[in-house]
Amino acid sequence: MNFSELLSLTLMLVQLWPCSPSMQNHLPQNTHRPFTAVRRVRRGWMWAPLFATEEQTSVVPIYVGQLQSNLDKQDGNLKYALTGEGAGNIFIIDENNGTIYVTQKLDREKKPFYTLRAQAINRSTQLPVEPDSEVIIKVRDVNDHEPQFLDGPYMATVPEMSPEGTSVIQVTATDGDDPSYGNSARLLYSLIQGQPYFSVEPKTGVIRMASQMDRETKDQYLVIIQAKDMVGQAGAFSATATVTINLSDINDNPPKFQQRLYYMTVSEESPVGTTVGKVFAEDSDIGDNAAMNYSIEGDSSDVFDIITNNETQEGIILLKKRVDYESKRRYSIGAKVVNRYIDDRFLKEEPFEDKTVVKINVEDADEPPVFTMENYVMEIAEGAISGSLVGVVTARDPDDDNSPVRYSIVHGMHLKRLFSINEHNGTIITTKPLDREVASWHNITVTATETRNPEKISEANVHIQVLDINDHAPEFPKYYETFVCENSVSGQLIQSISAVDQDDSAEGHHFYFSLAQEVTNNSLFTVKDNQDNTAGIFTAKSGFRRQEQIFFYLPILIQDNGTPPLTSTNTLTVTVCDCDTKVNTFYCRYGAFMYSMGLSTEALVAVLACILILLVSFLAILAIRQQRKKSPFSEKMEEFRENIVRYDDEGGGEQDTEAFDISALRTRTVIRTHKPRKKVTTEIHSLYRQSLQVGPDSATFRQFISEKLEEANVDPSVPPYDSLQTYAFEGTGSLAGSLSSLDSNLSDADQSYDYLKDWGPHFKNLAGMYASHRTVVD
Repeated sequence: MNFSELLSLTLMLVQLWPCSPSMQNHLPQNTHRPFTAVRRVRRGWMWAPLFATEEQTSVVPIYVGQLQSNLDKQDGNLKYALTGEGAGNIFIIDENNGTIYVTQKLDREKKPFYTLRAQAINRSTQLPVEPDSEVIIKVRDVNDHEPQFLDGPYMATVPEMSPEGTSVIQVTATDGDDPSYGNSARLLYSLIQGQPYFSVEPKTGVIRMASQMDRETKDQYLVIIQAKDMVGQAGAFSATATVTINLSDINDNPPKFQQRLYYMTVSEESPVGTTVGKVFAEDSDIGDNAAMNYSIEGDSSDVFDIITNNETQEGIILLKKRVDYESKRRYSIGAKVVNRYIDDRFLKEEPFEDKTVVKINVEDADEPPVFTMENYVMEIAEGAISGSLVGVVTARDPDDDNSPVRYSIVHGMHLKRLFSINEHNGTIITTKPLDREVASWHNITVTATETRNPEKISEANVHIQVLDINDHAPEFPKYYETFVCENSVSGQLIQSISAVDQDDSAEGHHFYFSLAQEVTNNSLFTVKDNQDNTAGIFTAKSGFRRQEQIFFYLPILIQDNGTPPLTSTNTLTVTVCDCDTKVNTFYCRYGAFMYSMGLSTEALVAVLACILILLVSFLAILAIRQQRKKSPFSEKMEEFRENIVRYDDEGGGEQDTEAFDISALRTRTVIRTHKPRKKVTTEIHSLYRQSLQVGPDSATFRQFISEKLEEANVDPSVPPYDSLQTYAFEGTGSLAGSLSSLDSNLSDADQSYDYLKDWGPHFKNLAGMYASHRTVVD
């Protein structure tokens, strides 16, 4: 055999086979022989299949197989060598006869095969007699792993009443052993808990329904599934898993009323929409399968209604129409309930509905009076005298005692002035004549009150229509401005007129126009009735003169078609204009105005000129007076040099030592020692006298001001922001002299103020003040 050919030694996981007698002759006496050896010859090699079992341990090496070359003459000239994975420590070879042994425990799940190289070497030359060959040794599996349910525990849901054989869920277990050999990984499923409701397929693990189950009886089941390897044989490993199976609801139960007969009461004064009572039907199903609708059967459906409360699934009976104890005291209605969603599979068993009877008694109550009608419509002709009958309203007490009622009119004081009602019999009359043209309808509210129980009041609406009579004559709809030119020709249309009437006419209005009889024969104008409620005014002659007559007044008669017909006389004023064919309305109005005033155009112009002159003169006089009101001292105001300085910042007072940094006000260059202030009245007095001869730029003034500023700067008793006001020069042109107090003596007693009286009326008050001061001092 050529060594380049692959030599495969396969180790398969099967049960141990006993060795044949011929094979036992080739094994050492101290080795195990668990396999049957079948001799094979291929070219230069002869070998038998070699097998080893995983998980098998022993101090003595375990026989795997034997390699033999055809060149081996059994004379000991050849030796065998093994290299590759595990050679020397896991696998060893007898170099004399080529026997292979395994010396360690093998695990197929960690390494399923080993790859080695086999050589036949000449002992003398230490050279291989043939090329080496690759040997693949496969590890044979044993059952050393338990099955596992990796996805457990399981949850499943199946509709209730599902037929037998319905698939619920499939559970799957895994086994780490080799599935390609033997039964170590072949699993068998069985049911430990869950009979007789469920079954499981042994090979697939599919759980199926074994019988129909009702959710209303039990809605959850716990099933335990077992998986065994080795196809369930003895010594096999096993594992279990739990499956929780929930039954989902289907609509397999009809609703059922809790009672076959219900009793309820309702007061006759209950308003429409009042809840009379509730009925309830039970349904063992849940969710939408328990949803139901209630309805009323029979003739009572027009008096009562029933609705479904979707949250509580109750039927609420409502009052659909007012009930009357005196008319009907008891009602018997049939209520039906039906499932909202019905499963057709169960209709053949029984109808999914139920019925019950509801007895309703009407309770008597003290009711208010009841009018024979809710709304009354009455008519009365306009102009009817006060006290005329309008109509009668009637109300009665529906209770058995039949209490008398009292009538009255409410809502609107003006309606009480127009109408009154007899409180005993409900007769409505007018209190004053009505005018349809003012109001054609009057709406009043009449109340009826029980005399024995004034709290019981009812109302009725009365609509009174005022019928029209022909009491208004037709008239012009507006004031017509009519003009005619002086050169107008006879038969010329100068105005179209129409008429209106405040009255109504069932046949429609029709008006007739004509001139008054007294002016028909000598009128300069004619009226033509167009028979369409309009008429035209035409000239009856050619040529008009404004100097002779500027206005013409035409009395026009307008008659309606009422019963009886009414006629009115309307005056149309025609103004003569100085025009040719086209009338200038503004010019005509102006000419008519001048004519009515009796003035010519020239006279009007003269009047307007006089008014304009008077207006200009008035404005000039007003301007002169405003000029005189100005101050006589405006020219001399600039000569005053005294200034008024105002300080709004009051500071913090003498005790405030933190508000201002006084050191910032002091001279930084030279710190002067404090020198007490001296009286400078005499100095100021003398300096003032000098100021009358010298100007403000005198060196004397500058020296005096510098000294005073220096004293103020170094004086610590002066508050912050004090300023020294100096009056250096007051001007030499004043006739009154200086008013400065700097010229005053130490005592005001030496000063005479009599000269103030010579200054005129402007200084009168000042002279009086100083005169009174002098008197007090003296």
